[in-house]
Amino acid sequence: MKLGVFAVLFSKKPFEEALDYIKESGLDTVEIGTGGYIGNAHCKPAELLADKVKLKDFKDALESRGIQISALSCHGNPLHPNQNISQEHHRVFQDTVRLAEKLSVEQVVTFSGCPGESDFSLHPVWITCPWPTDFSEVVNWQWNEKVIPYWKEQNEFLKEHGVKAAIEPHPGFVVYNTETLLRLRRECGDQIGANFDPSHYFWQGMDPVACIRALGREKALFHFHAKDTKIDGQNHPLNGVLDTKSYSDIANRSWVFRTVGYGHGEDTWRDIVSALQTIGYDGAISIEHEDGLMSIEEGFTKAVAFLKDKLIGEGAVEMWWA
Repeated sequence: MKLGVFAVLFSKKPFEEALDYIKESGLDTVEIGTGGYIGNAHCKPAELLADKVKLKDFKDALESRGIQISALSCHGNPLHPNQNISQEHHRVFQDTVRLAEKLSVEQVVTFSGCPGESDFSLHPVWITCPWPTDFSEVVNWQWNEKVIPYWKEQNEFLKEHGVKAAIEPHPGFVVYNTETLLRLRRECGDQIGANFDPSHYFWQGMDPVACIRALGREKALFHFHAKDTKIDGQNHPLNGVLDTKSYSDIANRSWVFRTVGYGHGEDTWRDIVSALQTIGYDGAISIEHEDGLMSIEEGFTKAVAFLKDKLIGEGAVEMWWA
């Protein structure tokens, strides 16, 4: 495993300055945003694909510092009922896949997307229960008419370019847990797998270790985000996990995102890393920081310090005792 960071955290820094900071922090890999909801401050795929000099400069900036790209990320909603949004996010996704091929990057991280409840919708509609039966009908329509056709087509596109899609399960989108991720893979193809972010599993009440092992059995875990969630001991028992209050309303929310180690302790994170080792994951542990109680620099440096002695750099190559 290699420790890295999701570099959208440093979007206000120029690209090479951000890379220098990442290298000085002792990291080996970087995940780079290419558009969608997360922006493209450091990487604009269409420009790099159209200009060989810019593409070479981009590659040289990374290679000269000995930093590898773990993934290109374009978190968007290519199924959005507003076609201006869906078409733009689809275009960015496909440009990102083409760029990943040029850079020999194995995977592109994104969301599954979420359609509306019909062809007449203005906004995405995420269903959280099966009754009244209208809700079940909407879920079936979404998957059969929008989700499966789109991702079947993208699976073929990915295969043509030798790139995988690491879908990040996230509430609000049709893929939000282990079951829905594996359904998308089963229905649409093996180029599709998971970008695993434990924080999204924690706040839904799932066990990340069990989910990692389930995805591992299907060889469906492609990339990993290191981010934590703190469940509030007073608000959660009163209101549950379906919380639409602003992330800035920290005192009243049922849960908030935290830097690793501030939501769950060392034993939990050691178990997560060990589960990754068990399934044979040897990719990046990409730090993502969305902690409303810490600055970017403090949250990042605390995450680096916390994770450095938790990662398993090399497995037991020879079990001399067995």
